[in-house]
Amino acid sequence: MEEQIKLIAKRLRTIFVAFWAIAVLLIIIGEVWGDNWALFAGNARAAYYGETAVILLTAACVPVSLKLYAWVLARKIDKVAFEKALPLYLRWNMVRMALLALPLLSGIVIYYLILSSTGLLCAAIALTASLFCVPGEKRLRRELYID
Repeated sequence: MEEQIKLIAKRLRTIFVAFWAIAVLLIIIGEVWGDNWALFAGNARAAYYGETAVILLTAACVPVSLKLYAWVLARKIDKVAFEKALPLYLRWNMVRMALLALPLLSGIVIYYLILSSTGLLCAAIALTASLFCVPGEKRLRRELYID
């Protein structure tokens, strides 16, 4: 049981670090090859559609990722046996990070395609929301009521 808990906690930390590493890597790539990305700079229609899409995506994904996880934790994970709870806990944490990755990635891409800071702001919101999801063995034990 202890080995499973440590393995799940390690996987969650890996996913969290990868989430931030992908963001940093995309920003580095964008800054190095930024001149080639700005395909829609100055196009007002593309800017409007891109900014609207990334704002709506951020407004939908950030609260859903945080609240859906709390709902699933209370209604699904807490009601199953421990052997099934750990894989469910890992799966729903991955879903939560994937939901946060959508506005993060789209915000960075929109920022470099349109050269509008709105995309970067939405990516920063997703990164900030991910700080509420910092994994750890202590948090896993607390959320799954393991003493």
